[in-house]
Amino acid sequence: MTACRTAPRIHAGRRPLTANRSFANASGPPRYARAVTNPGHSSNALRRRIRSFVVRAGRIGPGQARALAELGPRFVLPFDGALLDATAVFGRRAPLFVEIGFGMGAATADIARTHPDRDFLGIEVHPPGVGALLRRIDELALQNVRIVCHDAVEVLEQMLAPRSLAGVNVFFPDPWPKKRHHKRRLLQASFVSLVASRLVPGATLHCATDWEPYAEEMLAVLGAEPSLANSATGFADRPAARPLTKFEARGLERGLRVRDLVFVKRADAAS
Repeated sequence: MTACRTAPRIHAGRRPLTANRSFANASGPPRYARAVTNPGHSSNALRRRIRSFVVRAGRIGPGQARALAELGPRFVLPFDGALLDATAVFGRRAPLFVEIGFGMGAATADIARTHPDRDFLGIEVHPPGVGALLRRIDELALQNVRIVCHDAVEVLEQMLAPRSLAGVNVFFPDPWPKKRHHKRRLLQASFVSLVASRLVPGATLHCATDWEPYAEEMLAVLGAEPSLANSATGFADRPAARPLTKFEARGLERGLRVRDLVFVKRADAAS
């Protein structure tokens, strides 16, 4: 797999993160994220994880390749296992949000443009998607987006300190529809616990899926995490903060349903 081009010190990639094949990202490359079966941080625990991705070759267009070469050194942070100093990276203190598996980055760029007072860290390992987001960053002159091209679990474990995030977005992860593959789904209890540990009290974990059985499973898994509280009774209405993509709009026109889940970190959470 082609590696993302990165700057010499601020964090990037090797192993792919959850191949997203849902309609909401149907015309883009697969997204990647990795499921966790053991929340421990040892190298043995990392090797025991069941992966939630499939590596697929993707063609990088000339514009994406140019963006990776020219903009990567500024906006792609190399992964080196050190805690991220967000103040140094962004040059200011602002609430930090993470998006796991941003696909082609259209929603990421739109959210960052709408919220210039927030900083955004996108995690994605598919080079065409990283290149596409870099192009959007350049077109919109965004200063509040950075990218890490690496395994999402390791980024959360090693780069992001506990209680450091104002929000985490996981939009349209791979539903792995076949029963024998359910163990590969990203949003499992140990992963949700890890994400929750990185949220500050009052921060949100926002998930979305167009696969109804996975939506029900997500609702159960998120509802079982003691440090999180559901912001709605069951599924939430799509928050205005999550842009409606053209692919999602087409799916809705065909009668497909998208489920949003917005959970909030409890003020009295132990971690």
